[in-house]
This record gives sequence, C-alpha cells and structure tokens, in this order.
Amino acid sequence: MPVAVPVQPTASLFVLQFSTGETVSAHGTGLIGRRPLPQPAEHVDILVQINDLGRSVSKSHLEFGQHDGEFWVSDRFSGNGTIIRRPDAASVRCEPGRRYRVPRGSRVEIADQFFILN
Repeated sequence: MPVAVPVQPTASLFVLQFSTGETVSAHGTGLIGRRPLPQPAEHVDILVQINDLGRSVSKSHLEFGQHDGEFWVSDRFSGNGTIIRRPDAASVRCEPGRRYRVPRGSRVEIADQFFILN
C-alpha cells in the first residue's frame, strides 16, 4: 500500500536585476550591501555584494527573505535608506528594522543603486 509523504513547500525563486547590470537568483534569506556580513549567530542563505563606487550603499544595507511565497525586505539601519516603488502604488520609504512585502515588478532603491524584483 502506498505511503503518503507530506510535500515540503519550497521557497519561491525570485530574480533580482540590479542597476549595476548583475542578476541574482534568490531563494531563502540574504543580505545586500557593499560588503554584507551577517551578525554573529545569524544565518542567511546568500550574500549579495553590490559594486558601488560612490559608496552610497551601506556595508550590510538590506536584509531580504520570503514568507508564504512572498518576498520581503528590511533596511538594516543603512546610512542612505531604502525605498520601495511598487507597480501602481505609492513609494514607501522603509523604516529600519521593519519588514516590507515587495511584489514582483517592484523597484527597490538602495541608496544610489536599485534592483527590480522578478
């Protein structure tokens, strides 16, 4: 007799297209910055280093992750802030330390750089 095995939900794949020309496929959690570094005892799946000659992007500028198939970002108390520009909606300036849902097609501005979420 067949045995039913529960299927574990897998994280959705999100593609981040950066203004620097780089494209990153992301699932799970991660940090974005000039030289992103997790805090002691903090685990992330991916570190995304941004080449920012103007140094407007903080070392660990932004944290991202997923919850229930939706992508979220959280500003890590960066020097120049983070703005989310959602399709067909007003722009949102992120309050540091708070998670914000980011729908596909949104532009996330990280100081002078940005990425589009696909």
